[in-house]
Amino acid sequence: MFNKILIANRGEIACRVIKTARKMGIGTVAIYSDADRQALHVEMADEAVHIGPAPANQSYIVIDKVMDAIRQSGAQAVHPGYGFLSENAKFAEALETEGVAFVGPPKGAIEAMGDKITSKKIAQEANVSTVPGYMGLIEDADEAVKISNEVGYPVMIKASAGGGGKGMRIAWNDDEAREGFQSSKNEAANSFGDDRIFIEKFVTQPRHIEIQVLCDSHGNGVYLGERECSIQRRNQKVVEEAPSPFLDEATRRAMGEQSVALAKAVGYASAGTVEFIVDGDKNFYFLEMNTRLQVEHPVTELITGVDLVEQMIRVAAGEPLSITQDDVTLTGWAIENRLYAEDPYRGFLPSIGRLTRYRPPQETAAGPMLINGKWQGDAPGGATAVRNDTGVYEGGEISMYYDPMIAKLCTWAPTRDQAIEAMRVALDSFEVEGIGHNLPFLSAVMDHPIFISGDMTTAFIAEEYPDGFEGVELPKTDLRRIAASCAAMHRVAEIRRARVSGRMDNHERKVGTDWVVTLQDQEFEVAIEADQNGSTVTFLDGGVLRVASDWTPGNQLAVLDVDGSPLILKVGKVSGGFRIRNRGADLKVHVRTPRQAELARMMPEKLPPDTSKMLLCPMPGLIVKINVEVGEEIQEGQALCTVEAMKMENILRAEKKGVVTKINAGPGDSLAVDDVIMEFE
Repeated sequence: MFNKILIANRGEIACRVIKTARKMGIGTVAIYSDADRQALHVEMADEAVHIGPAPANQSYIVIDKVMDAIRQSGAQAVHPGYGFLSENAKFAEALETEGVAFVGPPKGAIEAMGDKITSKKIAQEANVSTVPGYMGLIEDADEAVKISNEVGYPVMIKASAGGGGKGMRIAWNDDEAREGFQSSKNEAANSFGDDRIFIEKFVTQPRHIEIQVLCDSHGNGVYLGERECSIQRRNQKVVEEAPSPFLDEATRRAMGEQSVALAKAVGYASAGTVEFIVDGDKNFYFLEMNTRLQVEHPVTELITGVDLVEQMIRVAAGEPLSITQDDVTLTGWAIENRLYAEDPYRGFLPSIGRLTRYRPPQETAAGPMLINGKWQGDAPGGATAVRNDTGVYEGGEISMYYDPMIAKLCTWAPTRDQAIEAMRVALDSFEVEGIGHNLPFLSAVMDHPIFISGDMTTAFIAEEYPDGFEGVELPKTDLRRIAASCAAMHRVAEIRRARVSGRMDNHERKVGTDWVVTLQDQEFEVAIEADQNGSTVTFLDGGVLRVASDWTPGNQLAVLDVDGSPLILKVGKVSGGFRIRNRGADLKVHVRTPRQAELARMMPEKLPPDTSKMLLCPMPGLIVKINVEVGEEIQEGQALCTVEAMKMENILRAEKKGVVTKINAGPGDSLAVDDVIMEFE
């Protein structure tokens, strides 16, 4: 076994690999760019080597720099994580030449299956059903349009070396094919150093289901069940679960056996994933094989008990697999939510800045784990598990140079419904401040009827949130619970304030019992009777709720019991009340005396400023291209400019007809959120 492993990656996946290496007694070496000097993976590793400037194409994906770090550290093996150099055959070849083990598949398997064009050709030759498309290289936008017409719209334009949703576009017509080709090519070059593009038919209403395989160099191979990855945004997975609520055992077996056969056909040895599109009749079509560890691997680990990183390391060291297919059992249900530094209220655009508050829910384990293919003791029973794979910390900075994912929150439970409920509680307990993030959106998904039913497709987000995410409107029953809780919390805050000011000496002046709670455009008139164990909140209509909590003013997380059911609220202070976040809703809750409420109803509404004649930068980023000129008449939907942030290109379009009167920025300019790019009349 190795004594020292270098992790050729950063962020949460580097931290994840370090944890398993530490468990195995293996020393670890981190690499870091200028932007990552204070990163968590650098702190966790036993050693760290600096490899260059912040941009990945000057540091993390420069093979020579990584090889220098390996030589400096004396590492015997390299784990590439995912992204960056994880599927780069030249990197695997350089390691082989250096006599350093690659914790991944052989170079030949990477070349055969890591490249999407080549992998499809091999799959076709092996009589694997594949999605129709054009597998040759495409030279320019004109050829892309021609091929798209031959394949038939809609089409998927994809980077051959792509992954993680980078370099992928759906085109429904010639204009979108032309634009998508160029954007995909640019993103592919920036993210992977490889701008080759191919085109395939986009299957409408599909499910995205993938099979986890694990093979060794002795001819053994197993599949570890499937993962449902259908909830995606811009081809980037957001929610994953294992197993899939859609598959039956016969389909699972057929997909698994086909995946292992395909892996063996190319001499695969390591953990890998075979991705499929599955239609409503459970027909499945091979998409690609990812010759690396997947982002969503934790859900497979949670339902099988197999540490995939450990297995990868052991395979790289030449060991045979310790488990057979008969040893693989799928126990319970696991769900993963990806926490992104993306603002859902601004079209999920990237957000950068400092994490002024970062408090994940407490991680918990459920029962015994699988060891060498056998459950030690009974398999997990009624307990639930919470796991958070992360690469950041409170006070750390989210950089514009890398992927916006900052954590992967996972829950496990015996059933799917229980795993969903555990995830709801975990999301409500996750405190993140200082940046825009998608926690509210994830909470909304967990409560969405389509997700709860399990009957979702890859079009879920586009169909259910066509105008973007604008928050959640909570039902009245939930509002009553929050109103009662806020009234009780406000009473506690008022008592404390009165004591601090000296107004409650010897209880000469008591805080009132009658309050009016306003939230989500609704008013609740309540009366509170408090005792040592909590508060009884009586509504004007006669309804009564019992609220108990040990919350104290200043705490930003309130864990309450409302009529015997738990309620977790993220609490902020606003004038005359609270900012409350719960289950995807972001509420201003005002708690007033009846007289204050009467006067508040008379106050005029403050209107936001009119920015309809301006194009504002929706996220911090770099202007790549300006498509229009001063004096030009523009049409609704016309591309105005391209902004790049976190390795993704974003085309900003006109919302209505107009004339450009002023352009304030040009290519190469770095802009902040809400900077004015151009103005119209």
